[in-house]
Amino acid sequence: MFKPGDVISYLDMCKEEGVNLQRGMNFRLKGSSSVILMSVRRGAPYADRVEEGGSVLIYEGHDVSKNSHNSRPKVVDQPLYNPNGSLTQNGLFFKAAVDYKKKVSKSERVKVYEKIKAGIWVYNGVFELVDAWQEKSSKRTVFKYKFHINKVQTATNDQRDLEHSRLVPTSVKLEVWKRDKGKCVECGSSDNLHFDHIIPFSRGGSSLVAANIQLLCARHNLAKYDQIQ
Repeated sequence: MFKPGDVISYLDMCKEEGVNLQRGMNFRLKGSSSVILMSVRRGAPYADRVEEGGSVLIYEGHDVSKNSHNSRPKVVDQPLYNPNGSLTQNGLFFKAAVDYKKKVSKSERVKVYEKIKAGIWVYNGVFELVDAWQEKSSKRTVFKYKFHINKVQTATNDQRDLEHSRLVPTSVKLEVWKRDKGKCVECGSSDNLHFDHIIPFSRGGSSLVAANIQLLCARHNLAKYDQIQ
């Protein structure tokens, strides 16, 4: 099971979810967890953004598929329904948000993976879907979804999960990745890496500056945590 901040490959992500993830929005995969893939990189296909110091994610819905009938998805309204009348992924997430706001159901818990550069993904943890709406973007209508970070990430008693209350900004992740050369600062390993807070957030450490973030392998991340305890 991944921890928030873990650096992973696309294949690792697919293995963890048990499916070949071909789309960015995945409502209750195999009847279990919902999953979204995000990116705030320059040139990303959708306008995702992080707000409120990293505790809120605003995620854009997804376009119609490009095919012979829809050669220009970016000029077409993002769809709520499929041609057969069933809800699209946009529609499924939208309905979940509406049901939560009406107090018909609990907030949908969603696992979030972020692409920070080609071949490099980060597990951002579990978020809760709390709102959804439609808005105009140029001459078309798009969906927007609001997610709050879930501070307790798993059902375990691992106190490290409680550190996850803010996202490390993508720009900081990229700066740290370049500075640390994609390797653990302790041993030089390039496997099982994690974006680690040098001073934990719970002790006043910032998620917003590269100086407080470093790459550690799983072994040294665990060793550091044991020393803090």
